Amino acid sequence: MITKTELQDLLQTTETYRVERTTSTNDMDKFQEAICAFANDLPNSRKKGYLILGAYDNGTLSGLKVDDALLKKIAAIRSDGNVLPLPVMSVERFEFPEGDLLVAEVSPSLLPPVRYRGRTFVRIGPRRDIATEAEERILMERRTSYMATFDAMPCLGATINDIDTHYIKQEYLPQVIDAEVLSGDQRDIKEQLAAIHLYDLTHDCPTNAAIILFGKNPRYFFPGFYIQYVRFAGKAIGGAVLNEKRFQGPLYRLLPEMEMFVSNAIITQRPVSVSLFREKTVINYPNNALRELLMNACMHRDYQANMPVRLYQFEDHIEIMNAGGLYGEARPENFPNVNDYRNPIVAEAMKEMKYVNMFNQGIRRVQEMLLENNNKEAEFDVSKLTVFAVNVFSTVDDVPQSDTPDDTQDDTQDGTQDGTQGGTQSKNLDLWIEEQIKKNPNITTEELSKVSGKGINTIKRHISKLPHIKYVGSGYSGHWEIIDYKRSKQDAGAADGKKEGKIN
Repeated sequence: MITKTELQDLLQTTETYRVERTTSTNDMDKFQEAICAFANDLPNSRKKGYLILGAYDNGTLSGLKVDDALLKKIAAIRSDGNVLPLPVMSVERFEFPEGDLLVAEVSPSLLPPVRYRGRTFVRIGPRRDIATEAEERILMERRTSYMATFDAMPCLGATINDIDTHYIKQEYLPQVIDAEVLSGDQRDIKEQLAAIHLYDLTHDCPTNAAIILFGKNPRYFFPGFYIQYVRFAGKAIGGAVLNEKRFQGPLYRLLPEMEMFVSNAIITQRPVSVSLFREKTVINYPNNALRELLMNACMHRDYQANMPVRLYQFEDHIEIMNAGGLYGEARPENFPNVNDYRNPIVAEAMKEMKYVNMFNQGIRRVQEMLLENNNKEAEFDVSKLTVFAVNVFSTVDDVPQSDTPDDTQDDTQDGTQDGTQGGTQSKNLDLWIEEQIKKNPNITTEELSKVSGKGINTIKRHISKLPHIKYVGSGYSGHWEIIDYKRSKQDAGAADGKKEGKIN
C-alpha cells in the first residue's frame, strides 16, 4: 500500500492516468468506473492506480471524516460482481490535520479487459472514458500475452531466500548455460534466474517453477506437492498396509531419492533355471519403465491441487496416479500420440537435469520395456478430468499353470493305489515328469522339484517307477532318454527264445 509521504506527493501533482481525486462519497458508479479503468492500465505502465476520496482537484483536502461504513462500502467494490474480472485492490484511511483521505489502490489486471457492468473503461491521461473497439482489442491481445502457465507465474509471498540459490549457482546454471557465457555474466542472481523464467522481477519473487524445482520448503506454498507410497497386501486397496512412505522436497532432491527407492525397494529379481547349467533372472517390473512413469507424473501433475502423486503397490500390479488430467492439445482420442505441457518450465528443467527427454516417446518406450520383460502392457486411464492414472502389472509366473502337475499329496505318501484319488494324482505327476523330460532331456531332479513344488524324494520315487525313462551317462554330463517300454520288453523275450533254441 502507498505510504503517507507518497500520498502527499500525489496530492501535489495534477491528475494523470494513475490518479483520480474526488470529494464525493456517494457516487458509486464513478468510483467503480475509475477502479475498472485503473485495472485495465491502457498505457501498460504496470503501475498501480489511485482513487483518492476527500481531496479537491488542486490537491487540498475537503475535511472528510472517513468512518468504517465508508471503508466497507468502497472495499465492497472488489467483490460485488459489477467489476469483472475481480480487481486486485486495497483500501486504506489516512488521517491529516485538515481531514481524512480514503485511498483505493488498484493493481493492473493480468486478465484485461476488465469491465464494469459490461462496459470497458480506460483512462486517457486524466480523463476516464469507455474504450474504443481498437483499444479493447489491445487489451485482449495483452490478456493473451499474460496468460502464462502456472509454473511461469510469480509465487507471491515467496522471496529469494525460499529457494536454494547455492545449488542453482553451483549445479543447475552450469548445466543450462554455456560456461563461457556464464563466466562473463555479471548480473545478480535475480536477473540470471529471470532470464530462465525462475524469477519474476516485476513482483520481486521466484516463480512457481523455482519453488517446485529448488524451493527449500515447497509444501509451504503447495501443500499437495509430495509422493505418497503405500504397499498393500492383496490386489486391492482394501488389503492391509504393509509399508508406507512419503517423499517430499524440491524436485532436484526428490527425483533422485525416488529413483533409488524404486530400484532398492520395489524392483525385485530372482533366478529361474532354464537348463542344468544356466539360469535366467526374472524381474517383476523393468526399472526404467517405472522411472519413466514417475518422472512423467512429477512433470505433468497439477501443482495447484492438494492431491499428492500416488504410488500404490499391490500384489500383482502398481498404480500411479497424479492430479491433473490430459492437458491442452492432448485428448483421450489422440493419447498418447499428442502431448502438451502443463508445466513447460518444469519440464524443460527436468530435461536439462537428464530426467526426461521431451521427445513424446515416453509412453511407447514404457510399453516396449514392459513387453520385453514379459509384463502386460500398462493400462492408462485418461477418462477422468482431474486425475491421470496408470496400472503396471507384474510379470506372470514363469511356469504356466497348465504345465504344473496335479499331484497334491504329501511326500511321505506313496499315492500309487489305482482307483484312488492318490493314484490319479500320481499318474498326473508321472505324465508331467515325462513331458518335462521330453522338453529338456538335461533337466535335473532338483529342477523338477523346484518347478513342480514337490519334494526331491517324491520326484525320484516317481521316476524310479517309470521303466521307460532312463538316465544315460553319469553325473552332470548325462541326460535322460525315453524308450518304447513295450517294444523293449518284446525284444528281450525274442532274444531269450533264440538263446533257448541254441541250447536245445
